[in-house]
Amino acid sequence: MTPPHTIAVLGLGRMGHTIATRLASRNRDVVGWTRSGRTSPTVRTTADPHEAVAKADLVLLALFDGPACRQVLDDVHDSLRTDTIVLNTSTIAPDEAAHLARRLAPLYVHAPVLGSVPAAAAGTLEILTAADPLVYDRVRPVLEALGTVRPVEDAATAAALKLIANSSLAGSVLALRDSLQQADALGLSRARVLDVLELGHLGPLVARKRSFLSHGPTGPTAQFTVGALAKDMALLAAASNVPLRCGSVLADAAADPEADITVAAMAPAAEDAVLEPLRAYIRGHATGDPAHFRAAFLPTAHIEGIREGAFVSWRLDDYCALFPGHPAPDEPARARRIDSVDVHGTVATATMTLQHGPDRFTDVFLLVRTGDDWRIANKAYHRHC
Repeated sequence: MTPPHTIAVLGLGRMGHTIATRLASRNRDVVGWTRSGRTSPTVRTTADPHEAVAKADLVLLALFDGPACRQVLDDVHDSLRTDTIVLNTSTIAPDEAAHLARRLAPLYVHAPVLGSVPAAAAGTLEILTAADPLVYDRVRPVLEALGTVRPVEDAATAAALKLIANSSLAGSVLALRDSLQQADALGLSRARVLDVLELGHLGPLVARKRSFLSHGPTGPTAQFTVGALAKDMALLAAASNVPLRCGSVLADAAADPEADITVAAMAPAAEDAVLEPLRAYIRGHATGDPAHFRAAFLPTAHIEGIREGAFVSWRLDDYCALFPGHPAPDEPARARRIDSVDVHGTVATATMTLQHGPDRFTDVFLLVRTGDDWRIANKAYHRHC
């Protein structure tokens, strides 16, 4: 079957524009359209999406999300030729991809891409492609101009795999954030830390993002935005119905969703104000002095968990009465550490590990900012047997 020659690219953001430019440079007749009205020095554009698709053999979608794909396709549907293929490179939810595949079958190809702007420009994207075999034969030359094609059995699976791939990126970004925060706390040179991180498991990410990590928000134009990655993690959590911590962390990482994902990696460690009640709590255990607990907790706080097989919920006064006012005899052998703190505006969550002789506890805290100070609103604990 004859491969498509006339291609309409709907969506000229960073990726859409780069894909359109790449295809135009490979002697394809490309016309681009974007809702923002953006023009291009490298691709012929039109302000009318109907004009863009009217003569197209292939309509390529490079849009932000599923609702955008549905809206644009609803708008141009009557202008599509009966043999026009719709190739969707957008990152959308699995159920959205399945819906579009059913609606446009057999002329729908779901092809989310792995890689950002540099890979699209170089034609080295990894493309997860779900398509009817005959339709795939027609679009394969176009896909191969953009990168390596990896066939997938159906559109929903292709969409799900793309979200999983991006979840590993989100995890790497947050792992990099933790490494940089720890390095800052140790007073290490950022350049030396990046040199060493390039040698390890985070090496590919650090190498790709070195200029951003070195120059901060004043660095080059974003290649993949923190807002887009947070959106993808929200889609993944909704599709799987499994909580995904990195989604909320990314959403809180940058005031500007158009900033590069490295903004999340360079987020500063939790400020001392939110750590102070946790440190006061540690001092309470270390000294046995309940005054430290009263400084750490709100007066209305409860401390809850399972003790001797039964649920207990102490009010703060009852909890303070458990402490004798002096350290435990084995205090020198005891240890406590703050494991995590995540701040979400005026509330925060934290976890802590306490090793008290043979007993190990995991404490989970809910904190609230009251004026300029933070206090623990509630604590729940688990005793590891």
